[in-house]
Amino acid sequence: MFDVVTGGAGFIGSHLVDALVTQGDEVLVIDSFCGGRKENIARHLESGRARLVQCDLLDDGWQASLKGADRVYHLAADPDVRQSAMTPDPTFRNNIVATYRVLEAMRAGNVPELVFTSTSTVYGNAAVIPTPENYSPLEPVSVYGASKLACEALISSYCHSFGMRSWQFRFANIIGARSGHGVITDFVRKLRENAGELEILGDGKQTKSYLEISECIAAMQFAISHSREPVNTYNIGSEDWIDVKTIADVVAEEMRLPAVQYRFTGGALGWVGDVPKMQLSIERLKALGWKPQKGSRESVRMAVQAAVRGV
Repeated sequence: MFDVVTGGAGFIGSHLVDALVTQGDEVLVIDSFCGGRKENIARHLESGRARLVQCDLLDDGWQASLKGADRVYHLAADPDVRQSAMTPDPTFRNNIVATYRVLEAMRAGNVPELVFTSTSTVYGNAAVIPTPENYSPLEPVSVYGASKLACEALISSYCHSFGMRSWQFRFANIIGARSGHGVITDFVRKLRENAGELEILGDGKQTKSYLEISECIAAMQFAISHSREPVNTYNIGSEDWIDVKTIADVVAEEMRLPAVQYRFTGGALGWVGDVPKMQLSIERLKALGWKPQKGSRESVRMAVQAAVRGV
């Protein structure tokens, strides 16, 4: 099996590369290192079990490397939900335009299958929680969520127009070792700068689902091997949720800072485009035969421990 992984040096991408190499696949990583880190995949490059094309998907020169691939895992994206509300153009270009370019390169190279990492934010402020894949209307409240929904539509059209097959995974908050952004990373950074006080965006009551990275990769691989429709869309998350203040408590506990004072910025939203209540229904994935072994609390604890260790 010859796999191409865009964004393969990033948080989720590098864990996916680990799994693909472990199962014996030939792996090509395409990454610009604007968000990913070469050290995340260095051991695979050194062993020759993975190859690297260092390139931005918005530039040219990488397209021919897709020829002969069995599957593309398209993970490269601009993941910053907050920043997308202030400067939308990078999100539009790095998510929508880059995905279009990947699809065109696949079409030219006759690559039959695509795996795409989408997001729970395509649902917006859903009225049904846990939210199933067939929920409507899909009304994203962030430019980031809108960009991912646009990518899903593009991918669906290419599958039906050009005979491709895709898997589109709508993630809850995926956390763990190598993560470079998100609430846990933010809290650890802030407390290292000021151990006495922690700023918490919003009112701290935002409640969401979290899943540890190894569970996410296992879910992706299981769904890919057990579904064969032209377009296969699955939520991936845990079956519970946790609020932001509790996450802060876990971070303070793991950093051994019992006297931290919390300072809330106020309001139900942490930032423009925030979804304060989110839990995905994973009944479709469970019907295939997979369910997570870890819940949000255990996932958060493991991710905090990794962040405190600096891994």
